[in-house]
Amino acid sequence: MSLRLGDIAPNFTAETTEGKIDFHKFLGDGWGILFSHPADYTPVCTTELGTAAKLKDEFDKRNVKMIALSVDGLESHKGWVNDINETQSTTVNYPIIADEDHKVSELYDMIHPNANESQTVRSVFIIGPDKKIKLIITYPASTGRNFNELLRVIDSLQLTANYSVATPANWKHGEDVVIAPAITNEEIPSKFPKGHKEIKPYLRTTPQPNL
Repeated sequence: MSLRLGDIAPNFTAETTEGKIDFHKFLGDGWGILFSHPADYTPVCTTELGTAAKLKDEFDKRNVKMIALSVDGLESHKGWVNDINETQSTTVNYPIIADEDHKVSELYDMIHPNANESQTVRSVFIIGPDKKIKLIITYPASTGRNFNELLRVIDSLQLTANYSVATPANWKHGEDVVIAPAITNEEIPSKFPKGHKEIKPYLRTTPQPNL
């Protein structure tokens, strides 16, 4: 059965390029992002893992732990990491799960047989401090991920977890947000002292509240 938003992210133990982990303990009290790769030594994955490594400081600033997965073994991962570091001018600085037996891939429904019977699709799971799945994105194996978009949705998820707001289309950190419909006009001054704009009774905006 596939996972859905709000489900507890299944826990597992696995070998990684940084040693054996218990997934929930690895995440601790912070946020996490788990992203899968179809196989080692594949061109698009090589660019993705390099890009993720270069953005690790951005994920760290948001208290998000990064962890990747590929359905190959540890020795293969280690050789591939050397290639990634060389070709992408970076240093892979987060663990990559070895999943030769597909245990984690199957737990997270990362293998879609109609796309490929043995390789994972490019799944992304963002997990909150409560260990619940906050976001799922699934790309086909042929399409590389946009890591700036993943940072953008993390900004939105973390903001909307703490304030009664939602983020509009194409929102970026620093821009106005939408006030949740459940908030009455009478409540707005105390909750959003920066003021607000009423475009329609159901569409009210306010400056980003945590800036």
